[in-house]
Amino acid sequence: MGQPTPATADAWWRSAVIYQVYVRSFADGDGDGTGDLAGVRARLPYLAELGVDALWFNPWYRSPMKDGGYDVADYRAIDPAFGTLAEAEKLIAEARELGIRTIVDIVPNHVSDQHPWFRAALAGGPERQLFHFRPGRGAHGELPPNDWQSEFGGPAWTRLPDGDWYLHLFAPEQPDLNWAHPAVRQEHEDILRFWFERGVAGVRIDSAALLAKDPELPDFTEGHDPHPYVDRDELHDVYRAWRAVADEYGAVFVGEVWLPDTERFARYLRPDELHTAFNFSFMTCPWDAARLRASIDDTLAEHAPIGAPATWVLCNHDVTRTVTRYGRADTGFDFATKAFGTPTDLTLGTRRARAAALLSLALPGAVYVYQGEELGLPEADIPLDRIEDPMHARSGGTDPGRDGCRVPLPWTADAPHAGFGGEPWLPQPAGWPAYAADRQADDPGSVLSLYREAIRLRPAFGDDTLTWLPAPDGVLAFARSGGLCVVNLSARSVGLPAHTALLLASGPLDTAGRLPRDTAVWLRA
Repeated sequence: MGQPTPATADAWWRSAVIYQVYVRSFADGDGDGTGDLAGVRARLPYLAELGVDALWFNPWYRSPMKDGGYDVADYRAIDPAFGTLAEAEKLIAEARELGIRTIVDIVPNHVSDQHPWFRAALAGGPERQLFHFRPGRGAHGELPPNDWQSEFGGPAWTRLPDGDWYLHLFAPEQPDLNWAHPAVRQEHEDILRFWFERGVAGVRIDSAALLAKDPELPDFTEGHDPHPYVDRDELHDVYRAWRAVADEYGAVFVGEVWLPDTERFARYLRPDELHTAFNFSFMTCPWDAARLRASIDDTLAEHAPIGAPATWVLCNHDVTRTVTRYGRADTGFDFATKAFGTPTDLTLGTRRARAAALLSLALPGAVYVYQGEELGLPEADIPLDRIEDPMHARSGGTDPGRDGCRVPLPWTADAPHAGFGGEPWLPQPAGWPAYAADRQADDPGSVLSLYREAIRLRPAFGDDTLTWLPAPDGVLAFARSGGLCVVNLSARSVGLPAHTALLLASGPLDTAGRLPRDTAVWLRA
C-alpha cells in the first residue's frame, strides 16, 4: 500500500512522457482474446525501454463494458476480464520499480446502470436522489423532461416503466450522477483515497467539465449562458476538494476539459484545482504550419499566467489515429468522424506522423503517447458486424465509432494474432504483423526506434522556454535552452538554421543536406 506523502512531492508530471494503456487492446496474458493486467505486466520491460515516465490506464474497473469500461459498476474492483485488484497492486508496484508511475481513469459524471446505487434507485430507494430522475412532459409524461441530447446521439433521457425519466449525457447504460448531493462528492473523494493508498501517482478525470447541472434542468432554448451542464462555476468547488486529497499523497490530476474559451479552460488549472488538462486544440489541428503555431502559442499563453504545464497529444482512444488523419488531404477536422478529410495516403501519413512526433516531444510540457502510436499504427477498418462502440449504433450508423483506433496491438510478426494473445476481441487488419514491435525493435529506421531515441534525447531540451526562429513560410522553427526543432510543412525542401550537430531526424535529409517536406529535425545550436 502507498502512504501519504508531502504536498511538495517532485513535479515529475510537468515534463513527463505518459503512455496511454487501453488495457483491453494492449496485450492478452491468458489467451482469451482480451487484453489484461497480466499482459501489461509482461510488457513492462518494453515500456521501460521506450523510456516513458508514467502509464495512464483507461478504466480497468468492474463494468458491463457497454462503453469500453466508461460505464463503471464498482470503482474498488478490477473487471474479471482484466484480472484482480491484487494484480493491479502488483502492476503498480512493478512499474514503479522500473521508474514508471501509474495514472488511473476516474469517470465522475456517470456510473453504470449496474452500479449498486442505480439498482437501488430503480427499486425506489433513497439512492434515487443521487441521480437525475424527473417526470416527463406532455399530457401523459411521454416526452423527455427537456431537450438535451446525448453525446452519443438521441435524447439524453430514458423512460422507466414507472413513468419517470433519468438523465444520461452518454449511453442509457450510463446514468448521470447528481453532484449537488453530498454523498456523491464524499464517495468520489473516498475512491481517490482508495487508489492513492495503493500507490497510484495520479488520476485522469473523464469528461471533467460536465459534472454540475443547472438544478432546473432547463431546455437549451431557454438560454445558453451559463450552459446548463458544461463548465458550470460550482464545479470548481469539487476540484478544490479533490486537490486537497491529492496533495496529501503528492498525487496529480489531468482533466479531460473540452472548452473553446481559453480563459475558462485556464480556471481549471489554478494552483488549488487540477495540475494539468488535455490540450485538444493541438491534437485536432490539420497539418498546417500557421495553425499549428497558433495552437502552440495559444496553449502556452493560456498556461503561462497560472504556471501550469501544457500537455501535448496527437491521438487517444477516441480519435482516428495520427497516421490516418495526417494522410488525408482535407484541412478541416470533423468532430463527428474524429478525422480529417477523405482518402488516406499511409506513406504520407506516416511521414507526417513521424515529424509530428518530434514536434510534440520537443515542446515544453508533458506529452501523452497513445498505445500503438510508437509503432506507427494506422486506423483500422472494422467490419460493420464487429463494431462494438455504442456511438455507431446510437448515431444510426452515421458515426463510424472509435473501434478503429482500439484494435489490439501487434507484438510479434510471426506469431498468431501478431503476438497479441488469443483471437482478438476486435479483428486485426491483414497487414498488422508488418507493424509488430519485434520487427521494429532492431530497425533503426522504424517508428519505434524514432520514439525511443526521441524520448531518450528529450531532456536535453532543458527548461520550459520556447523562442520562435525566423523560418520560411510553412516551416516551424523554435529554440529551447538545449536545442532547436525545425519542422518542414511546406511543399519544398528548406535549409537548416546554423547548428553544431544534428541530434535526430524524422526522415533523411536530401542530397544537399536540406530538410525535405513533412520532415522534422532536432539540432544542437
